[in-house]
Amino acid sequence: MNVVRFVRDEAGAVLVEVAVVMTIMFVFILGSIEFLFVFYQWNAAAKAVQVGTRIAATSDPVAAGLRSISVAVTGTLSPPGGPMPGFQVTCNGSTASCTCNGAQVCPGGGAYNAEAMNTIVFGRGSSSCSDATSSYDAGMCDIFSRVTPANVVIVYAQTGLGFAGRPGGPVPTVTVSLQNLPFQFFFLSGFMGFTNLRIPALTTSITGEDLSSTAPVF
Repeated sequence: MNVVRFVRDEAGAVLVEVAVVMTIMFVFILGSIEFLFVFYQWNAAAKAVQVGTRIAATSDPVAAGLRSISVAVTGTLSPPGGPMPGFQVTCNGSTASCTCNGAQVCPGGGAYNAEAMNTIVFGRGSSSCSDATSSYDAGMCDIFSRVTPANVVIVYAQTGLGFAGRPGGPVPTVTVSLQNLPFQFFFLSGFMGFTNLRIPALTTSITGEDLSSTAPVF
């Protein structure tokens, strides 16, 4: 008899239902806020890549010696005024190194210029984030504070522009992308593998029209 009464007893059923529904509602609401923050991180990272690409195209190249390539190839591979040979130099901030697709084309282009990378990430004349006084001084981490040199990959690729012996150096396509930068979660951290999600490369390219440490204000 007691077993039957216990089975039929509905006291506290509302409390159980409220607990279940409230749990689902909290997960949904907090999850929605979390995903809005994820979209913010995505957009901020994309803008940081755009800013970094612009700085990379108008400042000293991270691949030390890149500006001297067009002069170095004269008399060896191309006559003065001739077309520049194809090249691609990839600089990885994580390994602090640059690799070139051809030693003959890139004499000295494989050396890594840490100061140039810091200019791109932290901004002109800065070694930290969030201290830019103008858009000209802003670096990648001023836009998205979690970006560090280790998260940045820069590729300088010959596109057919420029010529051997050009005083200003080659005119490569400069491509900046991100790597190994995870999304930051607060409410859903550790839930269903969200902590393993990484921000995509978000690649941006631009023509390196003025690889110079005295680039004009943009």
